[in-house]
Amino acid sequence: MAVAPINQVRRVAEYALSRIPAERICLGVPNYGYDWPLPYEQGTTKAETLGNVEAVQRAVQYGAEIRFDETAQSPYFHYWQYGVRHEVWFEDARSYAAKFRLAEECGLRGIGMWQIMQLFRAGWELYSDYFR
Repeated sequence: MAVAPINQVRRVAEYALSRIPAERICLGVPNYGYDWPLPYEQGTTKAETLGNVEAVQRAVQYGAEIRFDETAQSPYFHYWQYGVRHEVWFEDARSYAAKFRLAEECGLRGIGMWQIMQLFRAGWELYSDYFR
């Protein structure tokens, strides 16, 4: 599933807001994705961590169509390598916008980017539009 599906992020934010004042909460936003070999087996399957740009490059490399899950508000795609099907979930400008809107809607103090060292220019441009 998505790294941080907005429907689940919203549930966590709403719970946090029931216990903590909004001005003390920063929303964590992932700046990465995961490439999962399928089938997934709990305790056995390991995902590869990818940067958002790297995820798009991988989709291009394997000719995969990037789709967008409306419920999770996150992009994903599938591809095959060495007879193994892979599922990749990552973040893009649309998924960032959904998380940024949630932080604004809830009146949170701000956001924090997880894995800030992965360059994702579109994310930073969008961030500068939402937050000052």
